[in-house]
Amino acid sequence: MSDNLVLIHKNQGLTTVTLNRPGALNALSRALRNRICAVFNELAEDDDTQVVILTGAGRAFTVGLDLKELGGEVGSDTSLHDQDLAKAIANLGKPIIGAINGFAITGGFEIALLCDFLIASPQARFADTHARVGVVPGWGLSQKLPRLIGINRAKELSLTGNYLDAKTAYEWGLVNRVVPAEELLSTCEKLGRDMLSTEPTTRGEIRRIMDSGWQTTLVDGLQIEQQASHQHAKTQKPTELIAARRNSIQTRGRSQLKGHSI
Repeated sequence: MSDNLVLIHKNQGLTTVTLNRPGALNALSRALRNRICAVFNELAEDDDTQVVILTGAGRAFTVGLDLKELGGEVGSDTSLHDQDLAKAIANLGKPIIGAINGFAITGGFEIALLCDFLIASPQARFADTHARVGVVPGWGLSQKLPRLIGINRAKELSLTGNYLDAKTAYEWGLVNRVVPAEELLSTCEKLGRDMLSTEPTTRGEIRRIMDSGWQTTLVDGLQIEQQASHQHAKTQKPTELIAARRNSIQTRGRSQLKGHSI
């Protein structure tokens, strides 16, 4: 039964992970948290998975921790030990596209921020209610959100607990684009396929140094990039780089190399 809490669909390098407690707005019960950890740990070791799309079933991405379970209104599986959900997602080591189909609240907002970027439907709603329920964020929201939308806007959201609609989330730079609900997954799949058309090692290294540089100063970030560039040039043979560029061009629909510099 716990396997049904997270649905997994694999398709030629692209894996869609769907949180599947729609009746509870995908609230993060202990069982669901543990299942998410198990899935991401498995996908980290799965060579067939190169890009992940993370979404939710029904009207929500996820509304965060299951408050009914925490309050004792419903039972919890005490045989399960809490695992570090944020660590399991962050350690995937592969791009994650967040397909935000509905409510992403508090812990759900934090999980969205663990994705590399977000595509939203018009029904997407974000809210940080940590201050309302008396909990301090522990999965990165207080540090990531200000860096994405600015500290003043982040304070407005986190200190009021108010909702942020999809249109404003786009205008503030939180989500990359807003698309009709029926096009949400297909848009994410198209972006995933575009990623898969790039050279895997280079793609992974660019993602790594962007994340590393984002957590430090510009000066240190430039140093990280320079070191990575030099090291990558040593490990990638020129013929491999040429082949990778040729494949990329052809994948993008160009059948002729004439007129292109390599």
